[in-house]
Amino acid sequence: MEIEYFGRVGVLMGGPSSEREISLKSGKAVLSALKDSGVDAVGIDIITDNKEDNIRLLNNYNLDCAFIALHGRFGEDGVIQEILEQVNLPYTGSGVRASRLAMDKIGALSIFKAGGLCVPKSQFLEKTAYCKNSDFKNELGLPLVVKPANHGSSIGLSLVNFDLKIPEAIELAFRFDERIVIEEYISGRELTVGVLNERPLPVIEIVPKHKFFDFEAKYQAGLTDYIVPALLERKIAEKVQQAALEAHKLLGCFGCSRTDIILSHDNLSYVLETNTIPGMTATSLMPKAAKVLGIDFNQLCLKLLELAYEKAKV
Repeated sequence: MEIEYFGRVGVLMGGPSSEREISLKSGKAVLSALKDSGVDAVGIDIITDNKEDNIRLLNNYNLDCAFIALHGRFGEDGVIQEILEQVNLPYTGSGVRASRLAMDKIGALSIFKAGGLCVPKSQFLEKTAYCKNSDFKNELGLPLVVKPANHGSSIGLSLVNFDLKIPEAIELAFRFDERIVIEEYISGRELTVGVLNERPLPVIEIVPKHKFFDFEAKYQAGLTDYIVPALLERKIAEKVQQAALEAHKLLGCFGCSRTDIILSHDNLSYVLETNTIPGMTATSLMPKAAKVLGIDFNQLCLKLLELAYEKAKV
């Protein structure tokens, strides 16, 4: 596809969520890559979740397409996608419904389970019900993972080893969401698999120097090692890739996604969650996997734009 075909591209970044700073890094990296490739691209800092304000902002730029680099709420939950469809702008990534489903960990886990994928056993809590009696009966044993239902980047997430620590973890998760997920901790190898244009990318193994791949381990240099591609037997790697592709399809994702998986000690692929807008800097996980296949960061950004126009034709 010729560069001129893309027209004027707005790279949407920032946003009103707790992942704003990470989104700004993704957006600036994408903007630089598109400009390096000769695309007429402009960065647009989204600062509010007000629908009418954002429609006015987008209309100011005379855009032909939007590249979404917004993480978390308002970026991955279908809201900005709905606005872009209202103003008739093609955009990168999944549509409204798939974005909404993937962002909701409770709904996504139910879909994965119904689709035959392995998922951790889990319990769900709503803030209003919990605040009335602060009662939670642990039916899952220990350790537990406690996390908000609609957040990424491990924000508000806790690994709990003792019953006495459960209320503290629940309170932390409720600071970020009205609903939370409490799930069994699956011991094993932490993997992630990107999907690009309906094909799985090489498996990445995440080896945090902390016990857990928390927010600090994700974003502070030197706290995590990444093995790209993961050192797995071919058949096992293919099964992990197939699980990620199936998660992508079950949610109805389009263009790209990245699914986090725990490979248990008996080589079962436990699907944790799917991100519809993975981190997009040159050192982010999905670009690392694409690079193994010879797709550099600039080419990856162009491919996502190309897919945005393909989706708009459907």
